[in-house]
Parts: sequence; C-alpha cells; structure tokens
Amino acid sequence: MVDSAGALDAAVALLRGGTGPVAVDTERASGYRYWQRAYLVQLRREDAGTVLVDPIGLDDLSDLAGVLNPLEWVLHAASQDLPCLAELGLHPAAVFDTELAGRLAGFERVGLAPLVEELLGYHLQKGHGAADWSRRPLPADWLTYAALDVELLLPLRAAIAAELNTQGKAAWAAEEFEVVRTATPPVPRTDSWRRTSGMHRLHQPRQLAAVRELWQARDQMARQRDIAPGRVLPDAAIIDAALAEPPDEATLLSRPVFSGRSQRRHVKTWLTALQTARGLPAGELPSLRAQGESPPPVNRWPDRDPAAAVRLTAARAALTEIAEHHRVPLQNLLAPDLVRKLCWEPPEPLDAVAVERDLVAGGARRWQCDLTAHPLATALNSPPG
Repeated sequence: MVDSAGALDAAVALLRGGTGPVAVDTERASGYRYWQRAYLVQLRREDAGTVLVDPIGLDDLSDLAGVLNPLEWVLHAASQDLPCLAELGLHPAAVFDTELAGRLAGFERVGLAPLVEELLGYHLQKGHGAADWSRRPLPADWLTYAALDVELLLPLRAAIAAELNTQGKAAWAAEEFEVVRTATPPVPRTDSWRRTSGMHRLHQPRQLAAVRELWQARDQMARQRDIAPGRVLPDAAIIDAALAEPPDEATLLSRPVFSGRSQRRHVKTWLTALQTARGLPAGELPSLRAQGESPPPVNRWPDRDPAAAVRLTAARAALTEIAEHHRVPLQNLLAPDLVRKLCWEPPEPLDAVAVERDLVAGGARRWQCDLTAHPLATALNSPPG
C-alpha cells in the first residue's frame, strides 16, 4: 500500500526494475461521489509485484508517471479508467484492453472474472466493486479485492492476444486500442437533464421544464458537495415531482422521497425549482424533442421516412451476417448511431466510395470500413422489398 512519499519512492523503484507491460486498474466511488476521480490505483508488473497507490494522500506522482507513461498498459475496459488516470498525469504510450479484446475475439462473456475463468482457469473473488472507495482507511478485504483485479491481467493479455492472432484480428484490436488511448473527453451535453431516468413518462413541455430545473438544482448541489447526484435526489423523485406538480411546500413534502429528513432540509430549493418551471412563458419551455436530434427514434422512421426504415432493415441484415461470420459483436463491428445516420441520410452517389467516406467521417476504423463499406452500399441500393 503506497500512501506516503517514502512508500511511493520504493514503489517507483520496484516498478522501474520490472519487465514488460504494466497491469493497471483503478477504484472510484461511483454512486457516492460527484467527481469520477481515482481513489486507488492498482499496478502490477513482472519482476516487480503488485503496488496499490492511494493518490489521495500523495501530492506529486511525477516520478511514478516517469516509469509508467512510456509503457504499454494492460487494462480491462480501459475507457473507464483512463480519464481519472489522466487527471493524475498518467498517460500510457500504448494500451491493451482485455475487455475490448475479448469482444473482438468473440467471447460471449467479457467481464474480467468470466474471461479469467475461461482462459486461465481461476475463479476471482469479487464483491467490493460498488463500494465507497473514498472512505479511509480502506478495509483489508477491499485491498485484497483490488489487488486481484490486476493479479492476472498480464497472463490474460497473453492468452487473448494469442487468440486474436489465431483469428487474424490482432491488427483490428490494435486500431481499437489506439482509439481508446487517444480518445478526448466527450463534449458536455447541453441537455444532460434529458437523460433523467423515467423521461418517457412525461408528455408536456412544462413537465420537462420541471425536470430541467430540478436536475440543474440537484447538479449544482451535488457538484458543490462532491456527492453523486442520485444520492442528493433520485431520478424517480424528480419525475414524480414533475408529474405531480405540487403547488406548495406541504404538498411537496407529502410526495415519496421528499418526506425524508434529508429532503426536508432542502425542500425550499426543490420548491423554488418547480415554481421557476411553473412560471416560465410558453416560448421558454423545452421542446418534447431535443434540438438537433437527428435522426429521430427508429420507431418513428416508418411514418417519417419509410424508405429510410427499409434501408435500415437492409443495413442491419447485411451487418448481422458480417458480424456472425467474423464472430464480432454487432455494436463493435460498426457503431449503431453511425449506421442509423448513414441510413437516414445516405450519401450521394450511393456507392462504396461514398459510404466509406461517411464511415470514416463518423469515426469508423480501417478494419471496419474494409469489412462493411461495400456490403452496406449494396444493401442500401438494393433494400428488401
């Protein structure tokens, strides 16, 4: 366990003396904290052993970065860990993602435990992944759990890499890994409140305004207190209040969740948000459909554009055949959003060259274009009758 400058120096020396890539994992406090920072960093390298770094108690990780950053990192579901590691100044020179590799290799179950069991024959002890890793001190059994997450990543990498090589997919995986490694932070959504669970129950613009105001008030409070928004006010309570439209404090406090002690302390904040929504002029109410939402939901295609619906059916059939032939999940063969956009607004002229151009513009990798551009062009030009 590394939680002091002296322990960090010793860990850096150990890792520097190791060989080959380094296995990396993090533990965050999702569901407890607003910010997705790393509260523990697990590292393992051949000839060095396992190191658990507590970044909360350390001010300077530059020496650790000096050792780790030039190496290949082996992670499971790397896109979940790389952002919080980057906040610590840790950036890999190369990545091998065992979860993504497992998908490309055609394994049905790609969680860390199932892959380890199938390929290496070990049963991993699990149980603390959803814990509050921001608490201190960390219990010993939590640390054991955390260490196990990197214990077998390096032999797992070797086993999956061998499988990819056998299937001729190593180059595909290398492209995917580099996309994950170089991914930039997503642009913040302008209408994040629309992702509130239960929005399908709302059918009036003013109800949407109530959700928006409550969501924004909750987000500000969660951000200031570094608490997960759902622990400040659950999505279900926001939807319930938007539907009920409580006119006063007493009525709001009678609603489920709002009657709890924590919510009673903040009742004025929630009531103010609801009153703000209630007082908005009609011209300032949010639309039922997000601005710039294109294409529309697939279930509306037959009415909005029947030809596009037919194209989508044909494209999906062609892609499903390719995915099954190569034992690659459909969503990894080509991003579903990209397929929908292509079918909704096909290129002109509708040929393989133009389809490939749109695929590349949408972020498709070389291997994906090679497999799908010509079949898609054929399917879109000759949809089923």
